[in-house]
Amino acid sequence: MNRELKRVSGAILIMFVALLCSTTTIAVFQVDNLRADSRNVRTLYDSYSAERGPILVAGNPIAESKPSDDQYKFQRVYTDPEMYAPITGYFTLNQGTVGIEGALNDYLSGTANDQFLAKVNAILTGQTPKGAAVELTIDPVAQKAAWDALGSNSGAVVAIDPRTGAILAMVSKPSYDPNRLASHKSTDVISAYNQLLNSSANPLINRTISGDLYHPGSVFKLVVASAALDSGKFTPESRFPNPARLQLPLSDSYITNAGGGTCGPGKTVTLADALRLSCNIPFAEIGSAVGEDELRAYAKAYGFSSSLDIPMPVTASTIPESLDAPQLMLSSFGQANVRVTPLQIAMVSAAIANRGVVMKPTLVKSIIAPDLTVIQPFQPTVLSAPITPESSATLTQMMVNNVNNGAASNGRINGVDVAGKTGTAQNGEGRLLTLWFTGFAPANDPRIAVAVVVENGTSFGNAVAAPIARKVIEAVLNK
Repeated sequence: MNRELKRVSGAILIMFVALLCSTTTIAVFQVDNLRADSRNVRTLYDSYSAERGPILVAGNPIAESKPSDDQYKFQRVYTDPEMYAPITGYFTLNQGTVGIEGALNDYLSGTANDQFLAKVNAILTGQTPKGAAVELTIDPVAQKAAWDALGSNSGAVVAIDPRTGAILAMVSKPSYDPNRLASHKSTDVISAYNQLLNSSANPLINRTISGDLYHPGSVFKLVVASAALDSGKFTPESRFPNPARLQLPLSDSYITNAGGGTCGPGKTVTLADALRLSCNIPFAEIGSAVGEDELRAYAKAYGFSSSLDIPMPVTASTIPESLDAPQLMLSSFGQANVRVTPLQIAMVSAAIANRGVVMKPTLVKSIIAPDLTVIQPFQPTVLSAPITPESSATLTQMMVNNVNNGAASNGRINGVDVAGKTGTAQNGEGRLLTLWFTGFAPANDPRIAVAVVVENGTSFGNAVAAPIARKVIEAVLNK
């Protein structure tokens, strides 16, 4: 009998220990996953019963919670909704969250682990629980300038402070009104979401950091020039053959420069002039001379192929892991299978502006608790150092020459040295072009680096994208 009792007692003890371990795992180690689970209706109701923290730009709310007269107690309201939608995202009833609303949901809702004591204190004192405020790095002047300058074009604008990585402007068009998705009527939210989802304009895609990505065209020549110069094998005066047509190796296809002729007069052309005039054939030759492995290594040093969050996840820009000889030549002027986000191109310019150092880009200046204590202050962080200060100084002067006396002339600003590079990328036979400008200013003491992309172009990057970038740069410098 005693033996049987011991067996039963042992089994009960094992079951008790298993239950204790399971409960502890759920309550302690899985709490964040459970809170984020879309099926957790209790979390949904909690998030609406608390006053969700605002999202701020220059101290003013662009998203905030206001009292409502239904069971959810608070209604999310967005100011300048379309201009800021790619940044704020939306907070919906059972339909998910994106943007800052999604990436920092735990802080905005007051459920972050480091807000636990504040939440308990609010309950004990009878106060309405509140989420933390998120102050963005966005400069409202730059944001408005970018929004207005992009106009009715489909595309994107990103501006960065190259010294810190703070994102000053982030515009993606077409956009949408997140207020339509913040309704407390599920049928209205689902209807609005399906309309946006089924739109051929793809307004829900934040083109600055995600989507199908773009061919970079000639703005990728900055990466190729970086690799050539920083390797120590070439200088701005290194010369390359200058034919009007070049047959790709292992192929019957030919490549040409944009104008169809040679890259300026003469049988050879310098690296500096090839960049200034944005010629494809010399850069195909330069990329081939640099080599596949070295070119890829420099691209990755700038951030290609790496995951990144700002805090929203950024789709990694890509350069293929294997390139044959014709693909290497095509990739060297931004075609073939090179794909980029506008943020990545802005990071390339920002690195050149910042003496060869890429600062980690971010949208978050600080997270502020309801009692006004700062939970997370902004701390500039070095992401990588792809080139030397000497190489960045050389590239800066070459980019200034692009604007002053080259293919990026529409980036000029009176009294300011602007460093810039244009791009006009092809997207296949019979398809419209992708137009680019990237650069920074002032060249000798940069305060802003910018990338502009315009879809469905019929002209050149200098004609369409450069004037947009110029207006954004002017808006920041004239403050």
